[in-house]
Amino acid sequence: MKKSATLSNNGALQVRLTQQTPFALNVSLQCARGELLALTGPSGSGKTTVLRSIAGLNHTASGYIAVNDRVWQDTETGQFQTAQQRRVGLVFQQYALFPHLDALDNVQTAMSHVARAKRKQRAQEWLTLANMDGLQHQMPHQLSGGQRQRVALARALAREPDVLLLDEPFSAVDQLTREKLYRELAQIRSTLAVPMILVTHDMLEVQQLADTLCLMHHGSTLQSGEVENVMQRPLNARIARLLGHKNVFSVKFTNHGVGGRLHAFGTCLDIPKPASSQWIPADGDQVDILVDPSAIIMHRPDKPSNGERENPISTVVAESVCLGNDVALKLKVESTGESIAFRLSRHVAKRNSVTLNSQLNVSLLAEGIHLMPHLA
Repeated sequence: MKKSATLSNNGALQVRLTQQTPFALNVSLQCARGELLALTGPSGSGKTTVLRSIAGLNHTASGYIAVNDRVWQDTETGQFQTAQQRRVGLVFQQYALFPHLDALDNVQTAMSHVARAKRKQRAQEWLTLANMDGLQHQMPHQLSGGQRQRVALARALAREPDVLLLDEPFSAVDQLTREKLYRELAQIRSTLAVPMILVTHDMLEVQQLADTLCLMHHGSTLQSGEVENVMQRPLNARIARLLGHKNVFSVKFTNHGVGGRLHAFGTCLDIPKPASSQWIPADGDQVDILVDPSAIIMHRPDKPSNGERENPISTVVAESVCLGNDVALKLKVESTGESIAFRLSRHVAKRNSVTLNSQLNVSLLAEGIHLMPHLA
């Protein structure tokens, strides 16, 4: 299937939505052509409401939605295109296939813009792209959950959308099928030149699939940007915890030469020199910090570290839980009793005799300590 013949050549999606009732909403996001934006946050944050608003199924009190130079909603000028007028591909969590139609006919229901004589061939091409070749005449009840989701994706793509919306599309399938669908979506993405928005609660899914991230809570955008930047540099401790981070602490900042020091875990930790544009606390300020899991380094018992900026901490293993090939540890800092979450592969833990109640010395690498304003 040739990309130039089948896919829309549209630009970025821009969304600004506000309302007070029946659900408070204050959301701003944009998604570039060919980009996948993950929309995430706790249940009840308003993620599905945003998706429905983009699709034209929900009309907010105040809002602006546009794709390139095509305005779908602008309450200031009174513009509002209906769902039928918008070229949107929408994939639901529970597939929403027509039970009385086979896979091929389900896809054809989204092709009213295609000449009737060409629909069957084009629908078959979309099913082939979604790895459903040979199953086009199967009824939905004859298909597995993963196969039904592939048909739903093919149907969404058959609309040749200006925007592709995915509402928790992988949550109803098992983990093995989910991993296959991840790979297939990544392959399909290489042929798409449209903005894509994925609603999900799964932060691993976000990190595997998304380019950018928009975190919502209670109907509002808390932070958005490139996935790596948001995950590693949250604006505050509340956002860090909503993103699933465990190693968030409140500490005291102390001016120290060109960089800074933190009084934490009964010692002073070095941190990187802040950028000139970065918020810099005053001497003695209470601040919050995030310690990136990748910045926690275990000292081998037979080879202790002497790194100058490695911030060595002496701990005891207070909790050890096997999770597949990994071991999740809770380390109790000997000098203060504070807990640090740490994860090791099982073979590394076994080789180094890391067991419950054993002593374990670790280092908190300065580059992995992120400073945030303290939330009272």
